[in-house]
Amino acid sequence: MRIPIIAGNWKMNKSPDETIELVEAMRAPLTDIVGVEKVICPPFVCLSAAQEAIGDAEIGLGAQNVYFEESGAYTGEIAPGMLEGLVQYVIIGHSERREYFGETDEGVNKKTKVALAHGLTPIVCVGETLALRQSAKTDDWVGRQVVAALEGLTGEQVRTLIIAYEPIWAIGTGVAATAEDAQQVIGGVIRPTVVGLFGDDVAAALRIQYGGSVKPSNATELMSLPDVDGALVGGASLNAADFCEIVRLTAACRG
Repeated sequence: MRIPIIAGNWKMNKSPDETIELVEAMRAPLTDIVGVEKVICPPFVCLSAAQEAIGDAEIGLGAQNVYFEESGAYTGEIAPGMLEGLVQYVIIGHSERREYFGETDEGVNKKTKVALAHGLTPIVCVGETLALRQSAKTDDWVGRQVVAALEGLTGEQVRTLIIAYEPIWAIGTGVAATAEDAQQVIGGVIRPTVVGLFGDDVAAALRIQYGGSVKPSNATELMSLPDVDGALVGGASLNAADFCEIVRLTAACRG
């Protein structure tokens, strides 16, 4: 059985001191919830503060990005080796990285490979724009993103990573995909694409999250879907009570 995973993407929010405050507010409630992996992904400058505040609690720590070179003259970038021992997860290919910073499918693939090589678990993001959805191109677009992200990987590697389906039109808008929308893409496109590439066993083991305006009010509906294995939470992850409630509702759905 796939263990659901709820990851909070804090994006460009919180200082180190604010990070400690937020983690301390989440730590006890999250520790009491079993059956769900919990992960927070603060900005780079807050990772050490978050690690210290987490302590021995069962809360995973993730980075929001990584570069695919080991070192060199790449001002402002973070090499995978710099994250070893600090985080366990890394978000790769978020739509905001693709839209604002020109990330490509090729770059997402390179980052996924280098993260795996350094023992980091990639959370690989895929998703379509509103224009693509309205022109009935969602399936082709998302399928191609999955194929490109996983190119050159082995089935054993794919088993260990996470894919996050984030329809771009639902990110930060307050408008989440309906349960039918999420299940159709995750269960009807992403998982079958992985079946075609790596077989039934790998696809059955792969965890696929939904992301895009996830909040306590829609968490039960989304987390009850058969092919949704958790959520990549944006704005709601900046509120300790909301994030913990999403985790609690997920545990209740899968309990």
